[in-house]
Amino acid sequence: MLKRIEFAFGGTLLVTVVALVAVASVSRAMGSPIIWSVEMAQLIFAWLCMLAADIAMQEDRHFGLEIIREVLSPQAADRIEIFNILVIIGFLAFLLYYAWGNMILMHPRLVGAAQINASYIHASMVVGLLLMMRTMVSQLIRRIRRKGAN
Repeated sequence: MLKRIEFAFGGTLLVTVVALVAVASVSRAMGSPIIWSVEMAQLIFAWLCMLAADIAMQEDRHFGLEIIREVLSPQAADRIEIFNILVIIGFLAFLLYYAWGNMILMHPRLVGAAQINASYIHASMVVGLLLMMRTMVSQLIRRIRRKGAN
């Protein structure tokens, strides 16, 4: 259910950024540009990228180590895959620590003509990293259970 909500939200963000860029292009061609359109497109695109990265991880459509599955035994490949997931979770936690600090630091800064706090853009990193950590923890649990069943 959560995956469908994320996918729908990602689709909505994609349609929104495309529509915003189209409207801004037409209005600029007509001589009255929308001065805040670039900042809003950046904000929406940052959120869209982080959401799309999480959706890709949920579907195992990110970079993988398939060559290991072909070369090693299934048990060794499973252990390496579990280790790889643990490394990714650790890396995401490391990034989350600095993304949180960056979001807090960017709050007083106002972005361009829209005059929105820059922390709204940087919050996409925090939320995206949390979503990816959740995805990787669930994949870790699923792989440990699968290994235990074998």
